[in-house]
Amino acid sequence: MARRPDATGKNVAKSRGKSVTSAKAAPASRRAANAEQPAEDQPKVEKAAAPKAPAKPRRAAKAAPRTTPETAAGTVGGTQTPEPATPELATPEPANLRDPDLAPVATEPAAVQRLAENIERIEALGHRLMSALAERNLPNPGVEGPGPDLYLTAANAFLKTLAEHPAKMIETQVAFWGQTLSNYAQAQQALATGQVSGDDEDGLADRRFANPLWRTHPYFNLIRRQYLTNARALREAADSLELPDQIARRRVDWMTSQIIDMMAPTNFLATNPDALERAVQTEGESLVKGLENLVRDVEQHGGEMIVSLADRRAFTVGENIGTAPGTVVHRAPLFELIQYTPTTPKAHALPLLVFPPWINKFYILDLKPQNSMIRWLVDQGHTLFVVSWRNPDASMAETGMEDYVTAYLEAMDRVLALTGQARLNAVGYCIAGTTLSLTLALLKQRGDTRVNSATLFTTLTDFSDQGEFTSFLQDDFVGGIDAEVQRHGLLRAQLMSRTMSFLRANDLVWGPAIRSYMLGETPPAFDLLFWNGDSTNLPGRMAMQYLRGLCQQNAFAGEGFELMGHRLHLSDVTVPLCAVACEGDHIAPWTDCWRGVAQMGGADRTFILSQSGHVAGIVNPPTRRKYGHYLSEGGFDGGWEAWREAASFDEGSWWPSWGRWLADRAGPMVDARDPGEGLEPAPGRYVHDRAG
Repeated sequence: MARRPDATGKNVAKSRGKSVTSAKAAPASRRAANAEQPAEDQPKVEKAAAPKAPAKPRRAAKAAPRTTPETAAGTVGGTQTPEPATPELATPEPANLRDPDLAPVATEPAAVQRLAENIERIEALGHRLMSALAERNLPNPGVEGPGPDLYLTAANAFLKTLAEHPAKMIETQVAFWGQTLSNYAQAQQALATGQVSGDDEDGLADRRFANPLWRTHPYFNLIRRQYLTNARALREAADSLELPDQIARRRVDWMTSQIIDMMAPTNFLATNPDALERAVQTEGESLVKGLENLVRDVEQHGGEMIVSLADRRAFTVGENIGTAPGTVVHRAPLFELIQYTPTTPKAHALPLLVFPPWINKFYILDLKPQNSMIRWLVDQGHTLFVVSWRNPDASMAETGMEDYVTAYLEAMDRVLALTGQARLNAVGYCIAGTTLSLTLALLKQRGDTRVNSATLFTTLTDFSDQGEFTSFLQDDFVGGIDAEVQRHGLLRAQLMSRTMSFLRANDLVWGPAIRSYMLGETPPAFDLLFWNGDSTNLPGRMAMQYLRGLCQQNAFAGEGFELMGHRLHLSDVTVPLCAVACEGDHIAPWTDCWRGVAQMGGADRTFILSQSGHVAGIVNPPTRRKYGHYLSEGGFDGGWEAWREAASFDEGSWWPSWGRWLADRAGPMVDARDPGEGLEPAPGRYVHDRAG
């Protein structure tokens, strides 16, 4: 049968669609000989061995040489590349051959094509990233890190320790060198023997080192050991410093922890086995997707590198989150008032008004039907009103704490008018609880008895112990915030979110960044994290009043906080009160919450301690039974230790315990109140305003 020339002028046997491995192949000895030949020699051997005029076409090709970078393009020195030897490596037949009888021409492997495409995508993404980073505002050193005072304090303490205890410093340094040499010696032994010693489990309980390669691979095992050695050395060095006061100690410890967390090997591609494995498995696609995620985050945050914690496309407020039926019954420049539709024929006579924090959106109390506190309260027979705060812009720069207290009073007036009642019960969450306490003290001094009882969720009113916020509440950082306020008129949401995130950097900064930027994962569709990323701005005047007067000066628990012509004290809060704090709360530590309540002046005070943290401890519905709570008859005279010692533990949610307390103070049952059409359906319009 005649052969037709191919594009290179070589004779190619006509193909009948047979598999290259299923027909009569060359003898095994010849295949073995070919396989042992160097790649550049095999085409010549094949050409010499092939008969010039075979009687009939061959149905199988000879064994292919191993693919090399030179053969990937299809030719080696102008000679046609042999066909692949196995089906999985075979290049698909092109669909646009002019003659279907022609054998397929070798084409570029799919992996190489994908690599070229990824390189093009990386180049385009790189240009976008540079453009996005150029949009960043001029940095403000005051909020980028500690001021020079901290570094000077640490340097003086180091020099003092070196001068007074030189032997101790040298001993510590020699011990560090010795441990480092030991790590390298073990790594060399592991490389020589191919086996890593399994007797060292140090650090393996850390979730960052969950990959087995940290234990079994000599390189990664060395990286892990040395990182832990460095971390111990840094902590010991910081602990050995003789610092002037507790504030300096907390700031140095916090800064040391930030450095240790930042330098973790998991934060770098070359020393992260999970990221390297994913890159190999996806032929680099994970790194390209990670760069896409990085560019998206920088573009969304005006040039700032703030990692997205949740997939924003997964939720829409009012559609699959924040969906409790209700009506906007009042709108003011600072807030909307929502009344929720009753689900019971009867309701308590006294209405319930909830003030959520304006640092975030109110739908934290209405994430999903199964964990919605708003739905649960309506089901308990309460006429429920919730404030939805406006997300401030620069036009509200001069809005102060007095404006928020005035808004509290306006919301109360409206609720009482709509229900025909003279009194109501109020709830304040976080900073809204602090402001509710100020409002209650103001009403006390005015002789106004409209609030029948109050509930505080994770509320700080005594700031004598600044806890984990110590580093952020010193003059250098607060001065930096003041400069931000002067520039923008606001304490911007992204700065506040970043500050909060670095209190739990591994969970809220580095971990999400690794998953998003190195592994190329889409942020999770998690309602709580979605809400966490929907932060709001704070008006400049209000932010500085809060930071200076309440946090730094602790005026409310001390000499008195000046507001609206009154000097307000914690002892002025005398209404029946229930306070709920969370055992694992790092934003409002429960002992600090307890200390504020202990200084209030009322005789009727109840304290509930929930398990878990600032949000999960509050959004803890009875159906989950995940976190329990503590109740105590210990009172407030013996300190929080005595209160905790006398406490009893309940495995269920605290909601029913609070519900019983609230029902006793909510009045008799009356016909449920329908909010009517109002201005528009819940959740209203203010909740949709995002921080710019």
